[in-house]
Amino acid sequence: MPGTLYLCATPIGNLEDMTYRAVRTLKEVDLIAAEDTRNSIKLLNHFDIHTPMTSYHEYNKFEKGRKLVEKLLEGADIALITDAGTPGISDPGEELAAMCHEAGVRVTAVPGAAACITALTISGLPTRRFAFEAFLPSEKKEKEHVLESLEKETRTIVLYEAPHRLVKTLKLLYGRLGDRKVSVCRELTKKHETVYQSTLSEAARYYEENTPKGECVLVIEGLSREALEQEARRKWTEMSIEEHMEYYLSQGMDRKEAMKQTGKDRGIPKREIYNYLEKIKK
Repeated sequence: MPGTLYLCATPIGNLEDMTYRAVRTLKEVDLIAAEDTRNSIKLLNHFDIHTPMTSYHEYNKFEKGRKLVEKLLEGADIALITDAGTPGISDPGEELAAMCHEAGVRVTAVPGAAACITALTISGLPTRRFAFEAFLPSEKKEKEHVLESLEKETRTIVLYEAPHRLVKTLKLLYGRLGDRKVSVCRELTKKHETVYQSTLSEAARYYEENTPKGECVLVIEGLSREALEQEARRKWTEMSIEEHMEYYLSQGMDRKEAMKQTGKDRGIPKREIYNYLEKIKK
């Protein structure tokens, strides 16, 4: 029988967030795959865990992933841990989980801390709907694609950022998203944990004067539905009513329905569209 891959969450700062189940699992599995063995050995020593460990990270995820799947198919149980938090969230754990599913290996989770959820819940911003983007892509074209989608995102946005890039990213987001509310969460679960609630422009100015330390999570308010409707209305009003009508008529819509939709797009009654068209006809 194949073994099981355990996606095992570890603390993001405070060691007391390690669960009893995580400690037991790491002691019982045959092998621990760790993002950085030099970092993880400190955690294992703290909890008196002596299970053999191997490295699994972004730069060996496919080659090492195949080897780990082979071991799992032979019956070994393996726990995957990241430097901090939940494997598979903004790290190569998602690749290994996919490879295991494809090979017919059972994948399960030992849940625990995750920086994105921790920051979201303490941000003071809406939590019911959110979009997690991890780190913005470094590749220019891909970053542009993500920024375009975020401009119209109505859900709360959660991003990761390193302290040395924080000010640059805040300015970039301000330029693209406008001056939305933001909570900058740093040093989560640690002694100097802070949640700086502000706007994107004010936060950029603040951290220019106060050099940030520690990994940061940005929680940004989504675009309000009212603002989204205003933006759509602005786009429509840039064209004339005649052009607006022709847009729908060219798609096969009858004249009555086209007037109704044009009025809805522009935020005015259908009667006004009708009166305008009759006036210019005369």
